[in-house]
Amino acid sequence: MTAAPALLDALRQTVGAAHVLTEGDLTAWEQDWRRREHGRALAVVRPASTAEVAAVVRACAASGTPIVPQGGNTGLSVGSTPDASGTAIVLSLARLNRVRGIDVGNLTMTVEAGCILQTLQQTAAEAGFLFPLSLAAEGSCTIGGNLATNAGGTQVVRYGNTRELCLGLEVVTAQGEVWDGLSGLRKDNTGYDLRNLLIGSEGTLGIITAATLKLFPQPVAKLTAWAAVPSMEAAVQLLGLAHRHLGAGLTGFEVMGRFALSLVVRHMPQLRVPFADLEGAPWCVLLENSDSESEQHARERFEHLMELAFEDGCVLDAVVAESIAQARELWHVRESIPLAQAEEGLNIKHDISVAASRFPAFVAHTDALLAREVPGARLVTFGHLGDGNLHYNVQAPEGGDAAAFLREQEPRVNELVYDAVAQFGGSFSAEHGVGRLKAHTLAHYKSPVALSMMRAVKQALDPQGILNPGCVLLK
Repeated sequence: MTAAPALLDALRQTVGAAHVLTEGDLTAWEQDWRRREHGRALAVVRPASTAEVAAVVRACAASGTPIVPQGGNTGLSVGSTPDASGTAIVLSLARLNRVRGIDVGNLTMTVEAGCILQTLQQTAAEAGFLFPLSLAAEGSCTIGGNLATNAGGTQVVRYGNTRELCLGLEVVTAQGEVWDGLSGLRKDNTGYDLRNLLIGSEGTLGIITAATLKLFPQPVAKLTAWAAVPSMEAAVQLLGLAHRHLGAGLTGFEVMGRFALSLVVRHMPQLRVPFADLEGAPWCVLLENSDSESEQHARERFEHLMELAFEDGCVLDAVVAESIAQARELWHVRESIPLAQAEEGLNIKHDISVAASRFPAFVAHTDALLAREVPGARLVTFGHLGDGNLHYNVQAPEGGDAAAFLREQEPRVNELVYDAVAQFGGSFSAEHGVGRLKAHTLAHYKSPVALSMMRAVKQALDPQGILNPGCVLLK
């Protein structure tokens, strides 16, 4: 800590005294979004350019000061929150928020890491294009954080994770050098794929300062349907039908359990939840079809899909949105499940993935396991069935002490769920990242060979270990 005053003086000279925060309420930077962890930073540093980021990193590297990169601080795995030691700086990229340009001919947009995701969606739309990344926190999360965690969202089934939407990066290394990889090329086989190595690395290998992103033509029509299904097997069957009959037009396929929807009914009575009380329908599916031809063509294909689904018995009832407003209402119900769950009380969250075909067996097995091992636990199950990602959350028993339930049961519940995920060949982190929250879990479930390779990469790119220490990989 003896070097702290000199370092802070150097940082003030680099980014301006107003952007080196050491006093006052720093909760917005020191506490994670779910309020599970509250750390303490040596300072919050807010550079405004890539050159300033590089200068900050060089100063920290010279003094051996840890750096915690931070975007919108909306992550769910405590990956952008400092520990309690007060020795690390939080490097906020919020001021790097320029759209550097749109290349219409190349269908790309080059943007800085601090750009809010919703702003990028709107910027693309104003230029006549679609940037399809969409998730609940899009009004406050930043593209740098999306790239650092390889965020997923609701349209992965069609467009892929953030990784698939990125053609180039600009990155500041752990030594304070700048790698300019913003070419926007779709084909470049000149050596190791540094871009994809850095995407999803959660700020542990380098600091993303800008990116070149793919743009797509705006769909001519977009239709949304909400269907009640008799089982998880039926939901998977409907997914198969949708793939066959909608093809690339299938842009979203969400599944929601009845209890998850009942929480929306209870805590958000202003929202209309279709088929919430329909007998024999323990699951509902929200699916979206985008079409590049015409709305009539899209509706005909959608209606044909629903006819087949009814004939096959995998759908009990369904409603197709008749307007953009109705479609937004249906999506609003789906996106309100996490908020309704929070209103219900503290809970144990899981962001897991298994092959979509194995969802029915996994859910049946794990539901029965938890019912036996954790009596009274309530399962809030929902997620992106189209890409095999399930939010398999566990709520405390009705009327119980939720805080005590978490203290006493969370380690055991996590062990049961993650062992089941491993048994079914899945992943304990589908789209939220590892962060600090799941670093021990990674150490337990990742193979020794994989961990050895990851540590070798970390040592090569960040030999001092100053970039986000304790995140992803344990020491």
